[in-house]
Amino acid sequence: MTEVWSLAALWFALALGAVLLSIFLRIANALSEIIVGIAAGALIGAATLGADQSWILFLAGAGAIMLTFLAGAELDPVVFRAKWKEATAVGLVSFAAPFLVCAASAYYLLHWDVQASWLAGVAMSTTSVAVVYAVMLEFGFNKTDYGKTVLAACFITDLGTVLALGFIFAPFTYKTLIFFGTAVVACVFLPWFTPRFFRRYGGRPSEIEAKYLLLVLFGLGALAAWAGSEPVLPAYIAGMVLAGSVGRDHALIRRLRTLSLGLLTPIYFIRAGAYVSMPALIAAPAAFLVLLLSKIAAKCAGVYPVTKIYGSPGKEAMYTTLLMSTGLTFGSISALFGLTHQIIDQAQYTLLVLAVIASAVVPTMIANAFYLPHHLLPRAEDAPSPAADRSNATAQPTQAK
Repeated sequence: MTEVWSLAALWFALALGAVLLSIFLRIANALSEIIVGIAAGALIGAATLGADQSWILFLAGAGAIMLTFLAGAELDPVVFRAKWKEATAVGLVSFAAPFLVCAASAYYLLHWDVQASWLAGVAMSTTSVAVVYAVMLEFGFNKTDYGKTVLAACFITDLGTVLALGFIFAPFTYKTLIFFGTAVVACVFLPWFTPRFFRRYGGRPSEIEAKYLLLVLFGLGALAAWAGSEPVLPAYIAGMVLAGSVGRDHALIRRLRTLSLGLLTPIYFIRAGAYVSMPALIAAPAAFLVLLLSKIAAKCAGVYPVTKIYGSPGKEAMYTTLLMSTGLTFGSISALFGLTHQIIDQAQYTLLVLAVIASAVVPTMIANAFYLPHHLLPRAEDAPSPAADRSNATAQPTQAK
């Protein structure tokens, strides 16, 4: 057990370093964890890190499942019902355009085989909910209808990505039919049963809500793996159908985030970074640029006209387009899925992951520097006054007591 505890200490030393790096550089924590994983893989090696040990594989897989579930659970059903046409149109074209263009670029320009090309299309089609949400929080857009509509479109895009990943690469057998039928039943049963179960047994120190959700997610994940699909597919769908109940329980979501972001997802993202091979990038920088530019060009060509159809001014439309061009979480999940299932090799995996990371940074920087829609920012009178701030600051010590 000494080796296990030593490896655990090393992994969480890397995770802590990634948090400090994200704070210092003001970037998404998932991005800093991938960067730290790349550095650790280059300096130590994935084998020395124990990236293929069974307990690391389990924690990383559980992290991907929990992160995917939380992403689906944070969909705002009220806003989606009000803006479903716009969000669906933007989200669908945001998925379809880069999916087809990047797959074609990988096949015709990079000469990848058919399966690898489709995997590239899936990985590059994503929009990063984490990156977009961080931008929304930074500027206060998350409290506006505009910000909530963009986030709803992100969910539609990522739903397309997850469905494509699950069904394109899953063998269609009787197991697939059983999995699909069970998933449909779960979509109907869970929204009805879950809130009733929580009202009857929830609110106890034993954290029965978390155990119930883990049972559901791991059970559906096991069924997906048995059917040859990807466990993140049912996790994302379960999160979406439970957004109206679990998603509104902010205390429960906060506890699940603590479990996921504190223990599980650092293992996933650091492991994903550890498999990146820098010599592969040095050997084929043009391929990296082809993937990155194909994604951004396809997103711009697809999303911008749709936003204009729904009446967005030019600056606002371009800002939305660039935010929808970001990618991180599901892009890296898709790339690691391809590497794990031998759909792509390590060189192709490296190019995909680095293109995904670049797509998280480059469009965001351009959007905030040149296209920030100031007219949509929360009004100054909505912000707390200095007097209110002083009053709150004075009240805090009393509340702490």
